[in-house]
Amino acid sequence: QVQLVESGGGLVQPGGSLRLSCTTSGIIFSTFDMGWYRQAPGEQRELVAGITKSGSANYADSVKGRFTISRDNTKNTVYLQMNSLKPDDTAVYYCSALWSGSQYWGQGTQVTVSS
Repeated sequence: QVQLVESGGGLVQPGGSLRLSCTTSGIIFSTFDMGWYRQAPGEQRELVAGITKSGSANYADSVKGRFTISRDNTKNTVYLQMNSLKPDDTAVYYCSALWSGSQYWGQGTQVTVSS
């Protein structure tokens, strides 16, 4: 059974930081590309950051310089470090795993940036 379990979401003030974690099971983690997506109310789901199985990272323009994606293959976990958070970052954040045309999703975790 493939499972992606996210944690670390919550309420934070503008300018604050959060670190999201996504721990996977049921996949050979080191062979998967991983990504973080987000979806705000009334908006389409968008890619925030991705990291390939080889460690190459890419980011949406809106988060470049503020967010960092990383992976720990010994823990089957991908992280999203979010700094300098803005109200526009408020969304449900989803973890995703991609390999050989198959894509799996986590349940989503709410991030709310508000004063």
